[in-house]
Amino acid sequence: MKRNNNCCVNELIKKCHATAKLKGWWDNQRNEGELIALMHSELSEALEAMRNHLGQSAIAEELADCCIRIFDYCGARKIDLGKALLKKMAYNKTRPIRHGKKF
Repeated sequence: MKRNNNCCVNELIKKCHATAKLKGWWDNQRNEGELIALMHSELSEALEAMRNHLGQSAIAEELADCCIRIFDYCGARKIDLGKALLKKMAYNKTRPIRHGKKF
């Protein structure tokens, strides 16, 4: 089961990165800070969609954009996000309620 989940995420990473390369986003070296800021901007756009009551479809679209940017980055940097997700999820199961924090 874990292998299938990992493969699914990594396949999405390959597809997102291939599309970004095809569309010219990797023709030149990319700035690390800019790449993270672009991921963050998609989350901000999701928040704006919520604040403007644009509905779940608009929110989902912005969250998908964030995932696409994350996956593209992982593809470019050869990051095994699938493995990292499974590892982090397993670790989080061992943590106390709300990670022991009040807020």
